[in-house]
Amino acid sequence: MTSGNLLTDRPALYEARFPDSEGRAARWTEDRLRRHGAGPRVLDMGCGTGRDAAGLHRAGRTVTGADLSDAMLAHARAHHPGPRYVRADLHGFDLGRSAFDAVVCLDSSLLYCHTNDQLDGFLASSRHALAPGGLLVAEMRNGAYFLGRTGVLERPVVDAFTWQGITYRSTTSLTLDRAAQLLRRTRVWTTGDASPPVTQHSAWRLLFPHELRHFLATHGFEVLELHDGPGPRTEPPWPEATSPGTATDGDRLHLVARLHTP
Repeated sequence: MTSGNLLTDRPALYEARFPDSEGRAARWTEDRLRRHGAGPRVLDMGCGTGRDAAGLHRAGRTVTGADLSDAMLAHARAHHPGPRYVRADLHGFDLGRSAFDAVVCLDSSLLYCHTNDQLDGFLASSRHALAPGGLLVAEMRNGAYFLGRTGVLERPVVDAFTWQGITYRSTTSLTLDRAAQLLRRTRVWTTGDASPPVTQHSAWRLLFPHELRHFLATHGFEVLELHDGPGPRTEPPWPEATSPGTATDGDRLHLVARLHTP
């Protein structure tokens, strides 16, 4: 059995597994930016394949997409042109002081800040990157959702999809690492050909609403929205021009925060 990250090492396969033909994530983000009066310069931190960055570019934004994965960045440049794509680390980056009017961090990318130091590094870097009054927009798993919900952890989930004539089957198990405050995922992939199984390990920091508010306030941000939906990955999905919710009970957490003007 081999190890690796089948999807993030193969961006085209990633997009096939997680399609977004309607560009809902980018449209939701653009709606947040317009609702709160953000300027045109956007940094998409953890941009992945570049789909969302390109969607924001088509909406008229001047977009920089940043990621650590060379494979993802190469795919983004080839398949989602328009934004500028750069290699940068979520845990600490410097792309210019006050160079952006908004920093965007979607699909739980923020939760790859596993430690307090890493989260502080991201927020300090975002504060440096944002112009006064700039926005931080994030969308992620909700740590509070997993409190007491052992049902999502008790049995593996089996899934499958077919791409380019090959069927990919996955068996996914989730475990809580309470000491580290992490949700750990093990996913085993098999295919219909002779390829050996691939085991993928990943983890997300479980952030809770009050904890997130505290970190943001410490770094000079005022929370404008913090709720469980509707959003681009909620069920039912976000409909156009819907007002933000007020509850934080669901499995996703949606954040909009403004950097205080000195």
